[in-house]
Amino acid sequence: MVCRTWAINTPEQVYLLNYHLMWCLKRRRAILVGKIKHRLEQIIRETAKEMHVEVLDHAVNPDHLHLLISAYPQLPVHKIVKRFKGRSSHMLYREFPELLKLPSLWTHTYFVSTRVHPEAE
Repeated sequence: MVCRTWAINTPEQVYLLNYHLMWCLKRRRAILVGKIKHRLEQIIRETAKEMHVEVLDHAVNPDHLHLLISAYPQLPVHKIVKRFKGRSSHMLYREFPELLKLPSLWTHTYFVSTRVHPEAE
């Protein structure tokens, strides 16, 4: 995964916030493959654009996903995750009826860490 190495400048602030996010499917069911995986990647890109969040890198595995994003300071990370999980769950249930047999798509938990460029350490 690559990190953004330059800060973003606005008239009021300078910031560089890279987050590594990861969350799993409920009961770790391996369903993020084929058309579902492709559609999830599209939903993530669309949702990020709406929130003005940049997806720097991503990895969709059959039972979980990783995102490396860059966000602005006024947007709390829990709201970013909530939007990604909520929007993707809603859209995938609507477009893939075979997923309706699952009680819920995502677990309630997620992992987040901040990322620093390796040369800065």
